[in-house]
Amino acid sequence: MPQTAQPIVPARPAIQVIERMNALLDALARQSDPVSLKDLSSQTGLHPSTAHRILNDLVLARMVDRTEPGLYQLGMRLLELGNLVKTRLNIRDAAATPMRELHRLTGETVNLSVRQGDEIVYVERAVSERSGMQVVRAIGGRAPLHLTSTGKLFLAHEEMRAVRSYAMRTGLSGQTRNSITEVSRLESELQEVRNHGFARDNEELELGVRCIAAAIHDDAGRIVAGLSISAPADRANDGWVEALKKTAFQISESIGFGTGFQESVNR
Repeated sequence: MPQTAQPIVPARPAIQVIERMNALLDALARQSDPVSLKDLSSQTGLHPSTAHRILNDLVLARMVDRTEPGLYQLGMRLLELGNLVKTRLNIRDAAATPMRELHRLTGETVNLSVRQGDEIVYVERAVSERSGMQVVRAIGGRAPLHLTSTGKLFLAHEEMRAVRSYAMRTGLSGQTRNSITEVSRLESELQEVRNHGFARDNEELELGVRCIAAAIHDDAGRIVAGLSISAPADRANDGWVEALKKTAFQISESIGFGTGFQESVNR
């Protein structure tokens, strides 16, 4: 006899308090106005004292606002986090076509990367078989900031104290004979990045591969991603720099750079 398909049961958090927190946030999200503790307790099935305790923690984390005693609404921290996710999604969408065009122009691999902690993460790539270069780090792959062209862009936007703190945390470990492993060399390299508006990786992450990168900025002028071209060392071409910078600026404009940022500069 054919087996009856079993219904798919949604996964539940392993920690009960997280499940209860999610229930409260979902209940608040269903209402446009502040919600009373009594109503939240009723909607979630939580005892009022349990709901009150979790809500207090959410208020401390700014994920929930207490508008007045006993009334709650979603907090601004959720908006901040949501905007970070939205920016990343917007960058990938905004970058897709310009990346393909830059790849057609150069014939080389074009990467989109963002920063997470002390590393960059590759989030999108435009590549074809004819580029002839093996992609070692796939989408989702990570690499240290100081060994990559995009990572240097992020470090170049930091104050020197933050750069030295990064160096202390990571030890500036190298991967090839070209890797920058001394703070003084890194500081000098970052000044070059600031002077010229783009960054290089001269076979510092892997031998035989060179990269150049330009920054992508959001509507507040913050660097949020890097656009890079990777090529075999013998094909790397500085003639791509202007096209790279122009493409990065095009992507930046499409996510708001030059609007709110320019208005704040003019005030």
